Amino acid sequence: MADLRARTGGEILADQLALHGGKLIFGVPGESFIAVLDGLYEHRDHLRFITTRHEAGACNMAEAFGKLTGEPGLCMVTRGPGASHAAIGLHTAFQDSTPVILLIGQVGRDMREREAFQEVDYRRMFGQMAKWVAEIDSAERVPEFIARAFSVATAGRPGPVVLALPEDMLRETATVADAKPYRKVELHPGVTAMAEFHQRLSRAKRPFLLLGGGGYSAKAKADIEAFAKAWDLPVGVSFRCQDFVSNELPNYAGDVGIGINPALAQRVRYSDLLIVAGPRLGEMTTGGYTLIEVPVPHQDLIHIHPGAEELNRVYQATLAIPAGGAEFAAAVRALTPPSEIPWRDWTCAANDDYKRWQQDVRKPPGSVNMIEIVRHLRATLPDDAIIANGAGNATTWFHRFFRMRDWKTQLAPTSGAMGYGVPAGIAASLVHPDRIVLSVSGDGCFQMAGQELATAMQYGAKTIFLVVNNGMYGTIRMHQENHYPGRTIGTDLVNPDFVALAKSYGLQAELILETEAFAPAFDRALHAGVATLLEIRIDPEAITPKLRLSEIRQAAEARHKA
Repeated sequence: MADLRARTGGEILADQLALHGGKLIFGVPGESFIAVLDGLYEHRDHLRFITTRHEAGACNMAEAFGKLTGEPGLCMVTRGPGASHAAIGLHTAFQDSTPVILLIGQVGRDMREREAFQEVDYRRMFGQMAKWVAEIDSAERVPEFIARAFSVATAGRPGPVVLALPEDMLRETATVADAKPYRKVELHPGVTAMAEFHQRLSRAKRPFLLLGGGGYSAKAKADIEAFAKAWDLPVGVSFRCQDFVSNELPNYAGDVGIGINPALAQRVRYSDLLIVAGPRLGEMTTGGYTLIEVPVPHQDLIHIHPGAEELNRVYQATLAIPAGGAEFAAAVRALTPPSEIPWRDWTCAANDDYKRWQQDVRKPPGSVNMIEIVRHLRATLPDDAIIANGAGNATTWFHRFFRMRDWKTQLAPTSGAMGYGVPAGIAASLVHPDRIVLSVSGDGCFQMAGQELATAMQYGAKTIFLVVNNGMYGTIRMHQENHYPGRTIGTDLVNPDFVALAKSYGLQAELILETEAFAPAFDRALHAGVATLLEIRIDPEAITPKLRLSEIRQAAEARHKA
C-alpha cells in the first residue's frame, strides 16, 4: 500500500493537477485560493502559474491551450468578480468544444447561503455554459473530483468543467491517496455504421465532406486528408476550423461560415450526400439554418459527432454516428474507394471555385491593402506559424486570403467573442516558443485585452501583435449602415497611440501607413527577440474584401426608398 501523508486540500489539489499532466495554469491570484498557490509552489518548475492581468485573459489563454494541445486548459480565479470575468472564456470553450477546467475560489462552507463576501452559486451561474459544475465539499474528495474533471472535459464532445473550491476546504488536512493519471475516453464508430457509411458514399454522385468541431488531432488531420484524397472528395471546413485540412489540397473547397463563397454555399445545397464530421450544424455553419433544410434535409445527411445529444438535435440524419473526430478519421482512412469515382469533375470544380474566390477581388480603398499584406504573410510564413484572432471584420482578410496548411495553426473563437486574439496569441507562444505566432485584432477587439501585453513581456512570449485600426467597431457599423443607413451611433472609437502604448510595456512597435511598409516592418518583428506590435491603419471604407462602407449605406438607402 502506498505511503500516505497528511496534506492540506490545497496541496492535494496541486498534486493532482501535476499528476494529470498539467503544465500551465492561467489566472489572477485571489485570497480565496492561496492555499492552492502554496501547494503549487512545490511544482513551480514544471507546472507554471501564469499571472494574467484580467480573468477574461486568463480563461481565454486556458481555452487557447486546450485548442492547441487537446488537453484541458487550466484556469484559476477568485470567487464572484473573478468568476464573472472568466465567464467569457468559459462560454467560448463550451461553444468551441474545447477542454478547459476552471477552478474558482469559494466562500467557506460555514458561510454558504448567506450571500457572504463575493458568494455565488456556480451551479446556477454556469449550468448552461459547462459540461459539469460542482463544488468540492471535502479535502478527501479532491483526487476524485479532479480526476473526474479531466475525464469529463475530454470525453465525448470536449468542453469546460467548473469546480468551486471552498476556502476552508483548501486549508483542512486529509490523508488520502492520489488518483491515477486520467486517460481520455475514446468513442469509436461501430462496424455496422461504417459499413452503411461505405455503401452510401459509394452510391453518391455529388458528395461533400464538412469538417469541424472538437476532438481532432494532427494524426486525425493526416487520416482525413488521406481519406479525402483516396476518394477524391470535395472537403470544406466549418467556421474558423480552416486548419483541419491543408488549404492547398486539390480537393479543398473552402470554409462554410460567415461570408461564405456563394458558389460553395450552392454546392452544399446541391450535394446529394453531405458528410458532416464534427460540426454541430449550428447557426454559423448552416447560414442561419438556411443552407440545409430543417428538420429533414433534402440530401442524405451523415452526421458524425462525439456528443450523442447533438445528433438529430436540429437535423434528422440519414445516418447518425456517435464517434470522436480522431476515431472517425482513423476508420475512414481504412475504407477502400471504388475503382471509378463518378464525382471527380464535381471535386475539381469545387477547388476551382475556392481559387476564384481568393482571386475575385478588387483593390481596397486607402493606402493600405490588407489583401496584399495577407498574401505576403501566406507566401513567407512557415507552415507551422500560428494565427490567433478575435472577432470583427479585421479577421475577414485572414479567413479569406490566408491558407492554413498545418494542424492547429488557427486559433479563433467560433463563438465570435471579442478580446480573444491577444491572450490566445500569448498562450500559443508560451506553448510553442519555437513557432511564429501572430495575434490579429481590430482596434476595438485589441482594447478588450490589451493589458495582457504585460503578461507577454513578463513571461517572454514572442508574439507579433497586428492591430488593424479603422477607428470603429467595424462589424457593428457595417450592420448599422445595412439596416439603418446614416443613423450610426455608438460605433466610433477614439483610440490611444497603439505604438506608444506597446512601447510603454517594453515591446518593439511600429506604425504601418502604407502597404509597402509592412514587409520590412514584419521582417524586423521576426528578428526582434521580443514581442512586437504593428499597428496597421486602414481606411474605414475598407470594411470587407468585397464592399466599401459607403456602398453598403447607398444600397440600404435605395432599398428603403423603394
